[in-house]
Amino acid sequence: MTQSLPPLFDPGDFAISPGIVHVCAGGESAPLRSHGPAVEAYLRDKAEGMVGRDAQEDVIGRVRARAGAVWSVPDGDIGFVANVAEGMSMLVESIDWRDGDTVCVEGSEYPSVVAPFLAAARRAPQVRFARGTGPDRIVAAIDSTTRLVAVSYVSYLNGERFDLARLRARADEVGALLVVDYTQAAGYLPIDASVADFAFSACYKWLLGVTGCALAFWNRARQPHWRPRTAGWYSLATGARPDYREGLALRPDALRFTRGNPSHVSLYVLDGALAYLERFRPEKIQAHVQALTTTLHERLRAAGLDPSTPADPARHGASICIDGDYGPHIPAELQRRGILLWGNRGRLRISFHGYNGETDIDRIMTELPAVLRG
Repeated sequence: MTQSLPPLFDPGDFAISPGIVHVCAGGESAPLRSHGPAVEAYLRDKAEGMVGRDAQEDVIGRVRARAGAVWSVPDGDIGFVANVAEGMSMLVESIDWRDGDTVCVEGSEYPSVVAPFLAAARRAPQVRFARGTGPDRIVAAIDSTTRLVAVSYVSYLNGERFDLARLRARADEVGALLVVDYTQAAGYLPIDASVADFAFSACYKWLLGVTGCALAFWNRARQPHWRPRTAGWYSLATGARPDYREGLALRPDALRFTRGNPSHVSLYVLDGALAYLERFRPEKIQAHVQALTTTLHERLRAAGLDPSTPADPARHGASICIDGDYGPHIPAELQRRGILLWGNRGRLRISFHGYNGETDIDRIMTELPAVLRG
């Protein structure tokens, strides 16, 4: 008899109530118990005046170094925005769009990646949506008019993972930028962000942080002359007291994304979260969660529930999704039975992290079919 796969992380490190199967990291991951002390540390430093502000800046430096290491890029290429939508909007506003420019995105791309293009007040590119289900559908949509390709490494909607190397190669053929949202991948997949010209990630999912800050990557080697069209005191090289007669000099690194104070309390939490994740190689976390995704995929199919997520682990991330007209009563009833998953946008999404194990799948396969049968 084979032994059930245990969790990779110690579930006791997380604020998960006894008996709860927490499989909704694609929406909100379970919080670390160390988040409370991290917030307390921020409040202590906040109370210490200028010395405390210096401590806050030290935390910013640590988070940049940790994030740069896990994304395999220089820490100077890491900045912060409040969320992915803000970072994408700053980027869209910074580009001098030409008549006839197009932007290629997946047909079901997340709104934070697409809406900044569609809502742009100034001259904006035409947004071209890739259609179909083939793995190279975005590549096929790129042509000589393409100025920018924007993609989530892993889809929020069905958990599909895209081939960034293929997209980079095709973008280079036509001279297009590649912009990547790593939100559904960062924290469990190995990432080399240098494949992108710009990249962003929310921090409250597999990175184990909270809302209030998102990572913003500027590939200075590929795009050394990038300059946002808006600024604030924090993004200035001169700090809070510039000589306006000299013009505005921006920071030389990715903190030019950060126009005002970043969310320091969010960064204190993220500092501890990244330190926790450093105890596990991303390859090991990936292997763990994908052992769970492949097992669940097989068991769902055997039960007559065909996932919309590609079966091949090379083409998916840490989530398995089931399409259907599921009302809010389905996740609510599953929560009543002790299973926390994500259920909206026409699908159920089950997302694994290191605190999950194979016994969680057993619980899912006991409760989910019963709830769906009504």
